[in-house]
Amino acid sequence: MKKVYGSAAEALDGLLSDGMLIAAGGFGLCGIPELLLQAIKEAGTKDLTFASNNAGVDDFGIGILLQTRQVKKMISSYVGENAEFMRQYLSGELELEFNPQGTLAERMRAGGAGIPGFYTRTGVGTQIAEGKEHKDFHGETYIMEEGIFADLAIVKAWKADTSGNAIFRKTARNFNPPAAMCGKVCVMEVEEIVEPGELDPDHIHLPGIYVHRLIQGTHEKRIEKVTTRPAA
Repeated sequence: MKKVYGSAAEALDGLLSDGMLIAAGGFGLCGIPELLLQAIKEAGTKDLTFASNNAGVDDFGIGILLQTRQVKKMISSYVGENAEFMRQYLSGELELEFNPQGTLAERMRAGGAGIPGFYTRTGVGTQIAEGKEHKDFHGETYIMEEGIFADLAIVKAWKADTSGNAIFRKTARNFNPPAAMCGKVCVMEVEEIVEPGELDPDHIHLPGIYVHRLIQGTHEKRIEKVTTRPAA
């Protein structure tokens, strides 16, 4: 089955629809599927719900879709560094479902494993627990969190073979693999695509069985904040 496509627009052809749930990889500004997000922006798909650790910044990552009002709801952990996100949320234009980072990653992983829900102590006694089922195990209270089953997953890897077996670098590995797993269809952008057999099987972070389409492209290396010592 052909998995390699010529562009982000080609790879997303026939997969986008208004009101869909998209799981997106990325951690801060690392590992963001920027080419696929730009293609979604250009496609004009709207009323989207994104499950993603964060929304990037105003002009990068999911932030570019906030600017065009294509996002209806965010399921995320960290929403700082994004003035437009804050403005839309405080004005009631954007729905927000907060998740602790570990809970969000596990919700994605659970969806990919076909697990509809799980219990966790994280969030007990806080606003996170409101409206959720509580259950006691061995004298401790837990809340139930639901697995995320996304209509589409978009992720970014460092290197992959043409079958979709992928390697992620550094913190890009935090959310990209579980995001890829929980989508009915996963589209992945890669910095380098190689032939099957060129990657060490022991180094694979995501098996190609989870990846349906992939593209290769040039990516921007951004630094969210730079702190340096004063000049001597």
